[in-house]
Amino acid sequence: MKFLEYPSLARLSAFLDNVDVGDYIVQGDIEAYSCKLAGLDKKLSRNLDQEVQLGSSPLELSKSPVGPLAESSSRKTLIYLILTLNHCYPDYDFSLLRAHHFKKEPGVGAVEEAVDSHLLEVSRVWENTPGCGEAPFLDSVWTAIDEALALQDCDVYSYKSDGETDPFGEVGNVWSFNFFFYNRKLKRILYFACRGRSRAAANSSANEQSTGAYNSDEEAGFKQDDVTSQYGGVVGTLEL
Repeated sequence: MKFLEYPSLARLSAFLDNVDVGDYIVQGDIEAYSCKLAGLDKKLSRNLDQEVQLGSSPLELSKSPVGPLAESSSRKTLIYLILTLNHCYPDYDFSLLRAHHFKKEPGVGAVEEAVDSHLLEVSRVWENTPGCGEAPFLDSVWTAIDEALALQDCDVYSYKSDGETDPFGEVGNVWSFNFFFYNRKLKRILYFACRGRSRAAANSSANEQSTGAYNSDEEAGFKQDDVTSQYGGVVGTLEL
């Protein structure tokens, strides 16, 4: 899968890297990928396709959260979800996940409501952060996602964490969400995930990783030696 660069998504993802909302710290990612496979992804895809066909029950072959696994298109959907997680969290291995680890969401509208309710406090931080622009945070999020892969044409899935072998099971998580927006026509998938972490857990992780700025990648449109803004005790800079 190929990471797709969208400046608007990079800007939002950088902001969500570490946001202090008072009671807890929000950490999130928004990343878009092309579903065109090559190299190791292609090899893993072939292996997963065989394993899913051989290891699925008769019920799963006729019905699963990603569709009947007897059908190639459904298996491809499952494989794209797994590969996306592998790309987003390279320190973890999601290759053993199967269709029952995912859920197909009822629609984009319900997902928007869930995301908006979790990120209300983040929106307030955005409004009070110099240089973030005039558009409200959540409006900026949905506009950027829509521009990347046309929301109205997407199926939406979520990953049901097992609470032990992934980032969502880490100690100190207060809440979390993760959604995959999959546009079959465009062959693109966008992953949007956020976690609310206790201040103690977030600070511990930050100390272990010895990270300073929330994003130092100039390709994402941010420069540390330009006008700085501070939110959540994490200093970042924004070039509009």
